Amino acid sequence: MDHSSGEDTDISESEIEEYGEKSYEDLKSGSHSLKISDVAYTCPYCPKKRKRDFFYKELVQHASGVGSCSSNKRTAREKANHLGLAKYLETDAAVAADSSKPDAEPDSQTDPLADHDRDEMFVWPWIGIVVNIPTEFKDGRNVGESGSKLRDQLTRRGFNPTRVRPLWNYQGHSGTALVEFNKDWSGFGNAMAYEKAYEADHHGKKDWKVNHCKNSDLYAWIARADDYKAINIIGENLRKVGDLRTISDIMEEEARKTNKLVSNLTNVIEVKKLHLKEMADKFKETSQSLKQLVEEKDKLHQAYNEEIRKIQSSARDHFQKIFNDHEKLKLQLESQKKELELRGRELEKREAKNESDRKKLSEDLEQNATLNTSLSAAAEEQRKVDEKVLKLAEEQKRQKEDLHKRIIQLEKQLDAKQAVELEIEQLRGSLNVMKHIEDEGDQEVLKKVDTLLKSLREKEEEYDGLEALNQTLIVKERNSNDELQDARKELVNGLKELPRVGPIGVKRMGELDNRPFHEAMKRSYNESEADERATELCSLWEEYLRDPGWHPIKVVMVNGKPENVIDDEDEKLKDLKKNYGEEVCKAVTAALMEVNDYNPSGRYIISELWNYAVNKKATLEEGVTVLLNMWKKKRGSD
Repeated sequence: MDHSSGEDTDISESEIEEYGEKSYEDLKSGSHSLKISDVAYTCPYCPKKRKRDFFYKELVQHASGVGSCSSNKRTAREKANHLGLAKYLETDAAVAADSSKPDAEPDSQTDPLADHDRDEMFVWPWIGIVVNIPTEFKDGRNVGESGSKLRDQLTRRGFNPTRVRPLWNYQGHSGTALVEFNKDWSGFGNAMAYEKAYEADHHGKKDWKVNHCKNSDLYAWIARADDYKAINIIGENLRKVGDLRTISDIMEEEARKTNKLVSNLTNVIEVKKLHLKEMADKFKETSQSLKQLVEEKDKLHQAYNEEIRKIQSSARDHFQKIFNDHEKLKLQLESQKKELELRGRELEKREAKNESDRKKLSEDLEQNATLNTSLSAAAEEQRKVDEKVLKLAEEQKRQKEDLHKRIIQLEKQLDAKQAVELEIEQLRGSLNVMKHIEDEGDQEVLKKVDTLLKSLREKEEEYDGLEALNQTLIVKERNSNDELQDARKELVNGLKELPRVGPIGVKRMGELDNRPFHEAMKRSYNESEADERATELCSLWEEYLRDPGWHPIKVVMVNGKPENVIDDEDEKLKDLKKNYGEEVCKAVTAALMEVNDYNPSGRYIISELWNYAVNKKATLEEGVTVLLNMWKKKRGSD
């Protein structure tokens, strides 16, 4: 059965699908032989003059192309037969063909350059040419199919173009198009398959030259040197989008790029190795340094603990010594008390010979009783002092850091107090004892002592009067100081509204000077942008200054006195100095110290009377002088 010339009548377009199924069943039953060798196939539906040998993939592309073409050159029966052939090849013959493809087409799959002259000139990137695209004249110009539709048709046939670009001229669609493929070797393989498929269907470049404008079928091939140099619309567009290159040139360029990439990667690896070695050395050095720091820290910690133990031991010994001294003084007082009691009993046993002796004895007894009372009070005071010493010893255990200062203070206070009390009591006891001595010389000494006691009482009364006067003066001074502070506030509020004339004026303590910020920004930005950025940065640091959680101030000892200084290790200040310079950092630290000195709790700006000439707080007198001078000038002008 010869389907190419057997039946005289053709079928309608609606019967193509049904007739294609019949052709598929005929092929499936073995009525036609497709294979002519292990690797070659033939099309049973093409005229004998058109018959040629196909690889399996080429025959599939041929059958699909003829079956789906819209050309009037192919009859409906031919299209149906080729559709059936395509179905048979894709389903029933596919398994058998798979085993022969690796042997039949080894070079075409693994190496698309195997069958081509490597010195042949191609247009690169790989570009195919399509001509004889059907067009029609519409609205004063030629129109034709879109490039995306033609691209989809070629993709379905397995050529995988990236883009199809129709060529237009002043008359509209030129009936030609450029088919663009990937730049790699897979794109070259698709382009060559695309060319061979059209050649197999007798629609290649040579066929176009022979059958130019004789039918409406599409003709296609891959662009080469003659197409590139042609003086027509195809040549013009090829010269715009590509260059003439040989396969050898492209391979050499790829080899150069590969070698360069390998060289660059080798260099990068070497640099990374060096960097890794440096990091390892640095890590080793850091580890050793850290180990030394840990050892030093342990040594310091041990030394600190040892010093604390020594201080505690010394403190216990010192308090024990004080306690022992107090016990000795207590025993001495008790001994003196017993001695006086014994003397009193001896005086009671003496007989008074006359009235004056009895009166004298009575007076001695009263004085002795008074002295006993004083000694009892002194002993009670001594007991209280002992209790205080014990309490101080307990307090010392809870406050180790202030140990030395408290010990010194306690020694001075206790020694001075006990010395004064002991001296007074001894003096009183001596006076009472000496009053019982009848010797005239002793009586003169007693008179002198009485005179001293009277003088002492007068001094005590005078001291009490001075103390009361002092308290009165302190109250008056406090009231005067409050009035001066109110006057100073009113003076500041008044001068705040007036322009400063001379060195005395009102300064806002803690206010940030924005001039260094503007100068720093002018070094990086133009005038308008610098002002805006300086204002933003200044506002940000004003917020930092008001933040109570940020306190970059530390206390150091200077000449034995604590002083507040700026912490140079603060991260915010270090970043500010690094990014914007020394002057900006100085402005921030100056405002910070002013806030800390004048309003550390609230951290808001306060106004202060200021002497700008000496850069310190002005006196009230200086402020009043300025105000009087301004008033005199105003009065003189009036």
